[in-house]
Amino acid sequence: MKTPMTFTALSRLPTQPELATPSASGVGESIRQQHLVIVTETFAPEINGVAHTLLQLCRGLLAQGYRVSVIRPEQAIDRQLPGHAVDQGWCHDQLLVSGVPLPGYRDLKFGLASRWHLQRWLSERSVDAVYVATQGPLGLAAVRAARHLQVRVCSGFHTNFHSYTHHYRVGFLDLWLRRYCRWFHNQTALTLVPSRQSAVQLETMGIDPCALWSRGVNCQLFDPQRRDPALRAEWGVGADMPVLLYVGRLAAEKNLPLALRSYAQVKMRYPAARLILVGDGPLRAELARDYPDVVFAGVQRGDDLARYYASADIFLFPSLTDTFGNVVLEAMASGLAVVAYDMAAAHEHLRQAHNGLTMPAGDEAGFVAAAERLYRETELCRRLRQQARHDALTLGWAQQVSRFTQLLLNSSQEVSRYGDKSRDTLV
Repeated sequence: MKTPMTFTALSRLPTQPELATPSASGVGESIRQQHLVIVTETFAPEINGVAHTLLQLCRGLLAQGYRVSVIRPEQAIDRQLPGHAVDQGWCHDQLLVSGVPLPGYRDLKFGLASRWHLQRWLSERSVDAVYVATQGPLGLAAVRAARHLQVRVCSGFHTNFHSYTHHYRVGFLDLWLRRYCRWFHNQTALTLVPSRQSAVQLETMGIDPCALWSRGVNCQLFDPQRRDPALRAEWGVGADMPVLLYVGRLAAEKNLPLALRSYAQVKMRYPAARLILVGDGPLRAELARDYPDVVFAGVQRGDDLARYYASADIFLFPSLTDTFGNVVLEAMASGLAVVAYDMAAAHEHLRQAHNGLTMPAGDEAGFVAAAERLYRETELCRRLRQQARHDALTLGWAQQVSRFTQLLLNSSQEVSRYGDKSRDTLV
């Protein structure tokens, strides 16, 4: 059967590398690396929460001795550097497929692939399990191919696409997307969710079984020691003036008007206040026109991003749609006082007035008041920042990668579906 899609397979390593391990007799014997395949619509160097999570996952899997392949749509950089992901050490090999831009997300693509092409590619390799991080056509083709080959396949709930419909004036699709989401995930052996709140949401939708797979943060990269007085001077603030920060996509579903309203309220009482927006998206031009005193820093990566975090003081996270919010952990690790709704990552890791300020979902007045309070109560802000950093130091990636492999490979029947049993009361 012919298909209009183009496929490119890239590899720098043998298809079945072996490791030598000592046997009971003391003589080394070869064992095959377990081979895991990640299927995704987005991957580094694209900048979004899913791409970041999967890059950290792949790095962790490689460090723990697994063979990792990635199936994803072709990016612009692939046409210039076809093997960049392999050369960077992000995976052993990859299969690139064609795609079409997502509405409102022109930099991201729906992957286009047929089950038969993926089935043939998987059958030519010794694959132990497949993790599908997209509900789109590519994900569906991968699920069908893996099931046909009787390879264990699990899915991940990374994006609340059905909750985006009202932000893009297609609310009539909400019910259909929820039904499709339930049908899609129930074809896989297990759906991994980033928070207990997501687990409740999916089980309410009829998706079962679900298991918690949370996220980690790189506390060596995101570190308060990266605070840069020269950068703050560029923003026009002194050493003791608190700075508000938002990091993320500048898009409708991120609820940015609330962050801007919080800034306006603070600025009424403290005219020297500054808000820094790090990121890009379809709302940037409009926001830059309407808020000329806001600093639009654009996309920042790596050390530069860590410098922006550490040079601010208060982090605003107004989103009501994120399934997790990696930026919350990055802000905590950078020693920022976080203001967020009691949802997703904030619900998992923030404790009210202990290491951040949270309020019930939709309490906009409470959100604005919390931002103003941190600006006014400098000692509270200092204490929250210090405790946030302390708590983030316990949230490394290694433990989350190990839990991922246990769930994906079903290697331990004793693994709690929802992680730490001492915190499982919600589910």
